[in-house]
Amino acid sequence: MDHGKSTLVRALTGTDPDRFAEEKARGLTIDLGFGSALLPSGRELSIIDVPGHERFIRNMLAGVGAVDACMFVVAANEGWMPQTEEHLRILELVGLAHGIVVLTKTAICDEEEIAAARLEIADKVAGTFLANVPMIATDAVAAEGIVELRAELDNLCNRTPAAADHQRPRLWIDRAFAVQGAGTVVTGTLGGGQLHSEDELLLLPNNIAVRVRALQSHHQQCSKIAPGNRVAVNLAGVAHQDVARGYVLVKPKQWHLTNRFDASLMVLAALTHQVSRRGAYVIHVGACELPAQMRILGPQTLAPGACGPVRLHLQRCLPLLPGDRFVLRESGRGETIGGGTVLDVDPILSASKARPDLCPDRIVAERGWVEVTQLELLTGHTHTPTVGRWLVSPEALQQTKAELRQAVVDANSIGLDVAILSPRQRAVLDLLPEVVIQGGRARHVQQADAIESHPYIAALEGALFAPPAPETAGISRSEAQVLVKRRLAIEQNGVFFAAKAVATAKVVLGEMLSAQPEGVTVAEVRQRLNTSRKYALALLVWLDANGITRRRGDLRIAGPRL
Repeated sequence: MDHGKSTLVRALTGTDPDRFAEEKARGLTIDLGFGSALLPSGRELSIIDVPGHERFIRNMLAGVGAVDACMFVVAANEGWMPQTEEHLRILELVGLAHGIVVLTKTAICDEEEIAAARLEIADKVAGTFLANVPMIATDAVAAEGIVELRAELDNLCNRTPAAADHQRPRLWIDRAFAVQGAGTVVTGTLGGGQLHSEDELLLLPNNIAVRVRALQSHHQQCSKIAPGNRVAVNLAGVAHQDVARGYVLVKPKQWHLTNRFDASLMVLAALTHQVSRRGAYVIHVGACELPAQMRILGPQTLAPGACGPVRLHLQRCLPLLPGDRFVLRESGRGETIGGGTVLDVDPILSASKARPDLCPDRIVAERGWVEVTQLELLTGHTHTPTVGRWLVSPEALQQTKAELRQAVVDANSIGLDVAILSPRQRAVLDLLPEVVIQGGRARHVQQADAIESHPYIAALEGALFAPPAPETAGISRSEAQVLVKRRLAIEQNGVFFAAKAVATAKVVLGEMLSAQPEGVTVAEVRQRLNTSRKYALALLVWLDANGITRRRGDLRIAGPRL
């Protein structure tokens, strides 16, 4: 507070980041402010001005969740303050790794005061990501050091990696408002992937399907925007009253939504008490702030400066990935407890057994089987399946192989019906070299094929046009269907015929239709085959369906496949 951050942003951007009348009246930043600065290289830099007062720390946290680098501002006449320390620890907790230090209000200080401020700052940032970074002396009111600061911001951009594009955009919304003639507009810092005009998105947590009408960055219209940029999105499909800070825009079916996750928690060393599950905790992730319940995995408490695994329960679901950073505060004490990294967005083990980490192999080992599409949702990375469309742990794969081998051994003489197996089992069956599959049945490669010499085939061939029912031959209809799948028999209207009966009937009908090309009746076919109407009609229906004959009124004529 009172370190001149907003004045510095105004000098760099030409924009007053204090948007509210109360901020201007009190000379105090209450909420996030925004501006863009043109650098000597031609780059345009988005700047988020965050409040410095301890009462508005929640607003500060909403602004730093997705930034790439920081200007860490300390007034030369004020020096290092308690809130300065908390801001630095928060930046470390959210994983920031790049920045510069800006010393402000130097025009009202003498050289000795400035030198003392430099020494104090260097001592305070030792061991942090701000150790040994450039420290630029400025005075925005007197317009001193601004040119040097712009040049150093260019150097900072050179040192800071561009935001990665994983083709999974996620926009944590920090503002929502209405523009006359345009409708709902939301703003945020884009991460994870690109957005395009006309994209169909999902607004969370209210699960509203929305469409991108238009995109704007640095007050310029654009058809697409890359990750790492500030962006304003004009949305169709939702009223601005139905959107709030902490809501999220994502693409449908790209994210696993979770209200429970395992994480590593780093407790701040400056804390004066142990951290336990008892406390009114609030989690900050992206621009979102939510009450949370915490369970420490393992010990009962974590000491100041300690790091340990925890399980956090939220009031609503968020689109999270392993590697996401968060900050944890305790609202009762009004202090920052610590922060850390999300490790598992869908823990399945009990808290007493969970040992979370960032390794995808652990997820597979805990589940045994995971579809690659599901694993991508849980990890954010694509994976190559090991069996079918799954990744399978070695233990689960060996167990399934053993179960299938035993099932093949236990099957009857015609083999194991593959249709009764689950998709996972069918995928593993293809990995067993000792098993062959024919006609939907699996048998051991050394086992004789009982189908080719099945006694029911002999029974059908012994009575071509008056075939016995399966029950008469002492077999089940499901077993008879195996013969149909192997094309050793046909079935029509519950009547089974040998394949030889079809071949013989084709010859007979060919002779009859050569003599009577205008067609033959069912009665004539029945008499020629020396059978009953039941069998003759069933056989003719099958022949019609397979193009061997065609029905024309009460007659059968030659079909294209006769």
